[in-house]
Amino acid sequence: MAGIAKRERFEMPEPVRRFFEGDWDTPAMRVEEFRDGGNLVVKAEMPGIDPEKDVDVSVSDGVLHIQAERQEKTEHKDKDGYRTEFRYGSFTRDIVLPRGVKEEDVTASYRDGVLEVRVPVPEGSEVPKKVTVARS
Repeated sequence: MAGIAKRERFEMPEPVRRFFEGDWDTPAMRVEEFRDGGNLVVKAEMPGIDPEKDVDVSVSDGVLHIQAERQEKTEHKDKDGYRTEFRYGSFTRDIVLPRGVKEEDVTASYRDGVLEVRVPVPEGSEVPKKVTVARS
């Protein structure tokens, strides 16, 4: 096509790119749930946070509530100028607990960017039934 000029690639400013493409560097909180003996274990990926300041774990009315906030600041200085960038993110996750769980027995720990919450589950508590998915 003779009349069409080739366009140079346009680099969008970072905030504009994140607006249109989404911010893939800060995904939603990834959570894994499993049974370990008599405990329900919930693990949540939370890299780059201070668990003493940035994480809130609570249990209320049979629901485990996990909330985390991340604040990041980067600075770049060179002979031509100075640039800073701030990034904030807040994530929450609610998980319904089995009946009979005692809120005071729930424990949480943080190691290597992973929050682990252990919930002792009383014997006889309802265990979710696996449902087979039929192909149609």
